[in-house]
Amino acid sequence: MARMNEEGQWIVLMGLLVAVALFFLALIINQSALVGQTTAEGVLEFPKNDIRDLREAVFDYVDAAGALDPIERVDIEKDIITISLERKNAVVQFGNGTPQDVSGRWLRPVDIHYNNGVTVYNETVYY
Repeated sequence: MARMNEEGQWIVLMGLLVAVALFFLALIINQSALVGQTTAEGVLEFPKNDIRDLREAVFDYVDAAGALDPIERVDIEKDIITISLERKNAVVQFGNGTPQDVSGRWLRPVDIHYNNGVTVYNETVYY
C-alpha cells in the first residue's frame, strides 16, 4: 500500500466531464431547433395575402363609394366585414375620411384594422 493506483479515478472523472459536455451540447441543439421552428411558424402564420386581399377590396370600395348611394355603401361594408370573418376568421374594420390636402393633392385617409387573433394590423393610407 505504499502507492495507490489513481488512474481509474481520472478515467471516471473524464468520462463524467464528457457526459456533462454532451448533455450540455444536446440541450443547446434542442433549444436552437425549437427557436428555429417557432420562428418559421411565426412567418407562416403572418397573413400577408389576406391583408393584401383586404386592402384591394377596401380600395375598390373607396373608388366606387362616390357613385353609390348610402344604403349600398353600408351593404358593401357589411359584406367585406362578414366575408373576412367567415372565410379568414379575422375581425376587420375600415373607414374612409374626408379628403385632405396632402402635398397639393386631395386624398382620403383610409383606416384599415385587421385582427385574426394572432396578427394585429393597423394602417392609415391616403388614397
